[in-house]
Amino acid sequence: MTSYRNFRNQLNAGETSCTKAVSEAFQKIDETQGLNAYLTLLHERSEQKATEVDQKLKDGTAGRLAGMLVAVKDNIALKNALLTCGSKILEDFVSLYSATTLERLEAADAIILGKTNLDEFAMGSSNENSYFGPALNPLDTERVPGGSSGGSAVAVASGTVHAALGSETGGSVRQPAAFTGLVGVKPTYGRLSRYGLVAFASSLDQIGTFARTTYDAALLLQTMAGYDPNDATSSSQPVPDYTAACDNAEVAGMKIGIPDEYFVEGMDESIVEAINELKEKLIEAGAGITEVSLPHTEYVIPTYYVIATAEASSNLARYDGARYGYRSPNATDLEEMYEMSRSEGFGEEVQRRIMLGTFVLSSGYYDAYYRKAQQVRTLICRDFEKVFADVDLILTPTTPTVAFKLVAKINDPLSMYLSDVFTAGANIAGIPAISVPYGLDATTGLPLGAQLMAPHFAEERLFKGGAWIEKGRS
Repeated sequence: MTSYRNFRNQLNAGETSCTKAVSEAFQKIDETQGLNAYLTLLHERSEQKATEVDQKLKDGTAGRLAGMLVAVKDNIALKNALLTCGSKILEDFVSLYSATTLERLEAADAIILGKTNLDEFAMGSSNENSYFGPALNPLDTERVPGGSSGGSAVAVASGTVHAALGSETGGSVRQPAAFTGLVGVKPTYGRLSRYGLVAFASSLDQIGTFARTTYDAALLLQTMAGYDPNDATSSSQPVPDYTAACDNAEVAGMKIGIPDEYFVEGMDESIVEAINELKEKLIEAGAGITEVSLPHTEYVIPTYYVIATAEASSNLARYDGARYGYRSPNATDLEEMYEMSRSEGFGEEVQRRIMLGTFVLSSGYYDAYYRKAQQVRTLICRDFEKVFADVDLILTPTTPTVAFKLVAKINDPLSMYLSDVFTAGANIAGIPAISVPYGLDATTGLPLGAQLMAPHFAEERLFKGGAWIEKGRS
């Protein structure tokens, strides 16, 4: 499938139609069904929307995203559609309302084809924790697509949609984007409304975007961004023209920092070589490259997992079998209903994180773990603030390795958690970040990701730098 920008040009020229595009997309989904990217397909909804948008195109009233085919991670609410979160506990739950981001997409005439697979409640880095089975990397079906937004990444990478929405708590858009050769964007915390995003860790969760190009990702983000009265954490900061930044992709005069802490023992040599090559190209283009330090990087993963699990244990307390979701048929009293509904409804990884979170919040351990993690979070934020006082962007690898093989890490939670070592810092600090494909691994031929991070609400810098990387790669 072509980029949305090219497709829109074809639509405007009358060379194709939304109805035809939707039909071809569903045919492609059928052909790639074994990848397990989708949990729900919205045939009737998308076909009706396609007919409506085709008429708007004829009338000259079509929206900014007219005909953009979009897939949505199944932890983002869409009215009258299933909202499973990849979990048995919500297997049959139908949402009563739509997320603000999805309302804005549909108002701009995007067409939502379906809901995509994910690690249960967005807890995972490989999409192997889904109750509905793992999604498979279309570039090598013996490997993971990354997680937790693996299904959304696969939907775009396999050519069924122009773009997709995922969610980010510690890198769950950028990591799968790197593993599947896509552009993945995590905006500033508050840039997109979280209304309608099922909560995992509320101070870290965000909605992010997948696309083939930085322009498409920028257009999608720009359409969804802005203040939402339904979300007290959303920002009223003005939304710039992100697509203009993509079209003015120059890095001359930019100051770009590269932190030593993001080159760790055991990472793939091809990734190191790719970033070093990109560094030299940036210098040739007139960018100023400087070595910077983020000294508390070694504490990012422990800090992230203390805060994330603590917030998860609180947010997931609502799934008790009493109000909605799965209720154990074997319970004989109230206490058994709570215990059995949760133990039968939640998978192993979700149970592990709930237990960890409950422990770090418990009396006697709160100060030693949760309070300490929040204090270290402040230090990590200050590291970024100090660096951004001197540079415009930070350049790092997105991941320490290429996409790993299925089941390779499923029985080693600590190894799995380290997949987020280069991405979780941006979530902790709430800053925007982008992963752009750059280079291929010499041994496997799999894509590598380059990550750019920027100060709060400086997404246009990310798109400018990302589009420059994209232009130099083509």
